[in-house]
Amino acid sequence: MTTQLFSLAIGVGTQNQQGQWLEIFYPQPLLNPPAALAEAIAGPLGHAGGNHSYKLDACQLASLAEAVQAAGYKAEAELLQRLSHSAKPLVATLLENDAAPTSTPEAYLKLHLLSHRLVKPHGLNLSGIFPLLPNVAWTSEGAIDLGELPDRQLEARINGRLLEVFSVDKFPKMTDYVVPSGVRLADSARIRLGAYVGEGTTVMHEGFINFNAGTAGPGMIEGRVSAGVFVGKGSDLGGGCSTMGTLSGGGNIVISVGEGCLIGANAGIGIPLGDRNIVESGLYITAGTKVALLDEQNQLVKVLKARELAGQPDLLFRRNSQSGAVECKSNKTAIELNEALHAHN
Repeated sequence: MTTQLFSLAIGVGTQNQQGQWLEIFYPQPLLNPPAALAEAIAGPLGHAGGNHSYKLDACQLASLAEAVQAAGYKAEAELLQRLSHSAKPLVATLLENDAAPTSTPEAYLKLHLLSHRLVKPHGLNLSGIFPLLPNVAWTSEGAIDLGELPDRQLEARINGRLLEVFSVDKFPKMTDYVVPSGVRLADSARIRLGAYVGEGTTVMHEGFINFNAGTAGPGMIEGRVSAGVFVGKGSDLGGGCSTMGTLSGGGNIVISVGEGCLIGANAGIGIPLGDRNIVESGLYITAGTKVALLDEQNQLVKVLKARELAGQPDLLFRRNSQSGAVECKSNKTAIELNEALHAHN
């Protein structure tokens, strides 16, 4: 029977003293791998379907490399041969479908698929991922179980070393696992594994990209892009897609940002933006924010909630400096925009 898999990866990871996985590095995760390659790996593992992870030893991995070589996949076989020399624990993760992850190796595979640009944010089922990601110390000697950290720190000092703890978190930084092509990352610690960083993206020192979020690129990120947000393509010149504020998503909410948008310093959004939108510095727009729609003479046409303007192009959101009211103007006439929104609803 032909083996069809949603995703497949062989990785090297870290376990604590109880044999629990702390993290996994997958050098070459595959999405919808060829059936022949999937069969060459699934067969020797005795994979009978479903989503499973298999801890491997060096001999098993060498056998997998032979099977993959015999199936005609030379580059993949060479990678498996290299992994077979690992002194760290090895794991094979096979996903038959995009179901919610049930183990740490499955969770890490899905984060890798995002950061390798194989799937865009909100393109994977990540339900229940947080309990599967242990909170660990990310150190100069790799991931360490928090319960084992004091002994490791003491051991390092006794042997004349300094064990530096960079962070204590569920998510590692992306660049310890993959560095996407064509990007500039001023502070790589501010981009988590599971972020999607598109070609041509620049993330400045105060920029932050969470997991299951990112930018299609090219564009400039100077603020926070939280989970559930995906920033569309833009240009750094002539009103490119520049975010200096906060883009908030989360849960099942997807906050998309169209092409050529500008979100000013200390601004933020809780609604999707269409192409060429501008949000004034310091202005935070939530779905329920009351917005005054203005015409070309700055006369009020209608007051509506911001969610009714979600996804509309060519909008300027600003705050009236005298009244404090949130206002919106458009390159279209406000009357035309109002009529279009009414027809859409």
